Amino acid sequence: MSRINLINPESAAGSSLTLLNKVKSALGIVPNMTRAMAVSPAVLEGYLSFSSALTSASLSASQREGIALFVAELNRCSYCLAAHTAIAGLVKVPSDEILTSRKGISTDAKTQAILEFSGAIVEKRGRISQADYEAALSSGLSEAEITEVIAVVALNVFTNYFNIALEVDVDFPAAPSL
Repeated sequence: MSRINLINPESAAGSSLTLLNKVKSALGIVPNMTRAMAVSPAVLEGYLSFSSALTSASLSASQREGIALFVAELNRCSYCLAAHTAIAGLVKVPSDEILTSRKGISTDAKTQAILEFSGAIVEKRGRISQADYEAALSSGLSEAEITEVIAVVALNVFTNYFNIALEVDVDFPAAPSL
């Protein structure tokens, strides 16, 4: 049971209602995570704005989902593993790639570099070494892509910690075991 009261879209008012309606029109559903965030419209608006901004990044949707899956696995966030397994399927990421992304592995060299850099950021809590940075550059990531990887990792660490701390009930099919 979630630690926090989830805002019911049918009884929401003001900014919470507006934001939850935006979520529903984009996804067709209102996930429990966004219902929990709606307790503070500022939090939900910040999440939606950050998430929306990253859709115009140079990283592909499948690369962003790979990061989300790997970060969720590293942080042991069952909510985000379930949600991003479903989302990755919607953006046509093959099921075997979903599972390998959770392990930080890709057969695509650029995606592998992205996952390795993401793992270093999470494991070192952002305190990457010069060698980590240079490895990302030498593997073909541009400076713009490096900043985008950091942003995608940060967004996913936020949602992981949010869901873990508040024990938000998972409302997506459970992610398969590795």
